[in-house]
Amino acid sequence: MSNLFNKILFIPLFNFLILLYNSVAWHDLGLAVIVLTIIIRVILFPLFHRSLKHQRKLQKLTPHIKRIQEEHKNDKEKQAQALMALYREHGVNPLSQFYLLLIQFPILAALYRVALAGISSANLRNYLYPSVAVPTDFTHNFLGLVDLSGRSVILAVIAGVIQYFQAATALPKPPAGVELSPTDRALKNSLFFMVGVTFFFAYAFPAVIALYLATTTLFTFLQQLIVNKQTEEDIEKGKEWRRKSGK
Repeated sequence: MSNLFNKILFIPLFNFLILLYNSVAWHDLGLAVIVLTIIIRVILFPLFHRSLKHQRKLQKLTPHIKRIQEEHKNDKEKQAQALMALYREHGVNPLSQFYLLLIQFPILAALYRVALAGISSANLRNYLYPSVAVPTDFTHNFLGLVDLSGRSVILAVIAGVIQYFQAATALPKPPAGVELSPTDRALKNSLFFMVGVTFFFAYAFPAVIALYLATTTLFTFLQQLIVNKQTEEDIEKGKEWRRKSGK
């Protein structure tokens, strides 16, 4: 299993990272990690985009979900059938977030392995493809300011701050004058927990992990803004269609 993981994910990612280090990153490991992360996120863009749209739609469907749960609280089978019908009607897959985590986990594990075990003189010799040149004077620096092989409280704080804004953007906004529901209040309070978890992981491991988390979360934040705008436009189009059709 370990050999399969190495051949499919770790070694290809390791070689691609060194290739970026030798070419577009100007021998800066931090820039290479940023470029690699952006490329991975661009490849996974459709999956993330769909997952974020499903998540946003689920938030909009919360009142309907609560109504169904209340109407069929004594019949779990009918409740499940009604919820599945609601999801099909609105094209929502409640498991999309779970699938996305499954896809991300092996990639993150490979990057973690690259960060901790891959970037060393021995592995530069052992794991590089013949077509990838061994870099001379390899360093773990990012912009000449941060040693990515050690911890960085600055990058950990940046990752936590970006996580806060991304999570805040994903939360549903109640109409003017309407108080947050207990569920929404709990989600809002969980923001700080998520920030704390992000900061912990970003600081507990080498700074290269913090840089990856900051970059990928920033990408998710920008994508979330696009999804929010599209969702609001879809809602307005639906209202306009119902108004014109008299429904």
